[in-house]
Amino acid sequence: TYGYLSWGQSLKEEEEGALLGQAGERLESITAATSQPHLIFILADDQGFRDVGYHGSEIKTPTLDKLAAEGVKLENYYVQPICTPSRSQFITGKYQIHTGLQHSIIRPTQPNCLPLDNATLPQKLKEVGYSTHMVGKWHLGFYRKECMPTKRGFDTFFGSLLGSGDYYTHYKCDSPGMCGYDLYENDNAAWDYDNGIYSTQMYTQRVQQILASHNPTKPIFLYIAYQAVHSPLQAPVRYFEHYRSIVNINRRRYAAMLSCLDEAIHNVTLALKAYGFYNNSIIIYSSDNGGQPAAGGSNWPLRGSKGTYWEGGIRAIGFVHSPLLKNKGTVCRELVHITDWYPTLISLAEGQIDEDIQLDGYDIWETISEGLRSPRVDILHNIDPIYTKAKNGSLAAGYGIWNTAIQSAIRVQHWKLLTGNPGYSDWVPPQSFSNLGPTRWHNERITLSTGKSVWLFNITADPYERVDLSHRYPGIVKKLLRRLSQFNKTAVPVRYPPKDPRSNPRLNGGVWGPWYKEEKKKKQQSKSKAGKKPKKKKIKKKKQRKAGSFPNCHSGVTRG
Repeated sequence: TYGYLSWGQSLKEEEEGALLGQAGERLESITAATSQPHLIFILADDQGFRDVGYHGSEIKTPTLDKLAAEGVKLENYYVQPICTPSRSQFITGKYQIHTGLQHSIIRPTQPNCLPLDNATLPQKLKEVGYSTHMVGKWHLGFYRKECMPTKRGFDTFFGSLLGSGDYYTHYKCDSPGMCGYDLYENDNAAWDYDNGIYSTQMYTQRVQQILASHNPTKPIFLYIAYQAVHSPLQAPVRYFEHYRSIVNINRRRYAAMLSCLDEAIHNVTLALKAYGFYNNSIIIYSSDNGGQPAAGGSNWPLRGSKGTYWEGGIRAIGFVHSPLLKNKGTVCRELVHITDWYPTLISLAEGQIDEDIQLDGYDIWETISEGLRSPRVDILHNIDPIYTKAKNGSLAAGYGIWNTAIQSAIRVQHWKLLTGNPGYSDWVPPQSFSNLGPTRWHNERITLSTGKSVWLFNITADPYERVDLSHRYPGIVKKLLRRLSQFNKTAVPVRYPPKDPRSNPRLNGGVWGPWYKEEKKKKQQSKSKAGKKPKKKKIKKKKQRKAGSFPNCHSGVTRG
């Protein structure tokens, strides 16, 4: 039998060989394999573009390097700049402007979640016989029971509902007095797992359990959304051993966390092989957004960081590893976006997408597997009408086509246009990770107070966004502004409600979890009907709230 791998020390090659040999004996009896591939989607959290061995990092990632080298590296791959948006686009195949989640993240106290009228990826896979399991970070809202992962298509869920929390205690404070436990098994708090186990290891053990109990002749979809390497920066002591030479404490902790994550993915891959899934599996690896230099991440040589629409915030590490690939050991430089996984995986699973559903993703399997041209020619990075407006932006600055005070970004073929306030725009070189951390003295500092509200770059020729071409090519600027305007006409209203005091874990047994009660609302409505009051029916809140703080995936989280 397989059992759990020892986390105290890595398995030696001969031990792995013996293990796989035992598994091979067990699998001799299995003959009828499913024609539908096993789909394994691994999402890392806040991993910077440079933070993988094959991008030149000083952090050792032998597993990621090997899987990527034997598969297809995606070197023109884009996600969203923060947590919720990337996850929502992966699971729906739709841009944020088409789900109402175009502003910031879903915060723990907000009565908000991924809109219930969107068919999710696991729901579509279940339709064609897949067993669907999620392990890790949800961060798509939970204020109602209908918003929970198990109600959105997953047979099982083990993980956290919020955007961040302690890796050992699984406890999260959103603000003073708003603290609670955040570890779930399906729809209930997983108090039995409150044993101080590091989340990266605990999630990997759960993945091993799922694979051990599943029949490999039946198709499985595994969505593994690791908490690592998001702050708070915590890792088991033994992973620090190889990084004593890194002076910056945040970078050193981050490196230890990433090493642990790399080992976890090695153990997941080993389990896939041991239990007979690997030969008919497709493993996809992705980061959810760029790294945060202040929390140890590096996007060098890209500009900007997590939370921005510069390349450092949205261009991600990504690769596909699978025995089913036709062209293994290659690099794909075609345009790929996180929304593309939805139609691609449904197509691979032999599923159907309803014709009346307007998706923003494309089936890009032939692009990845066979090296064909990508069907994608553009990406709407986002339009956020609520984000702080650029002081110098105006409709006039946008040639009467677009108000450049609005934060937006779009890519059309080689060209990328940004308007409004794109966010922190420095290039943070590796040497800036001194003991003091990234500071103005180490970075190539760029000030945005120069009256600009429009930027244009040829990303193919200038991937580091060093040469703004907006004045040289006004015709291209106008063309992209018109494209933005066209996209904006299809946008749905922003969903960003104010906090609800009923969300406080103190009112819910010390646990973050659903608090919205539908029955109570119905009783109140029937009461008002009985009283024959002429007041209008209360419609669901659509109140929009301007967030003064910079969008981030954590609030008041200590890094230690």
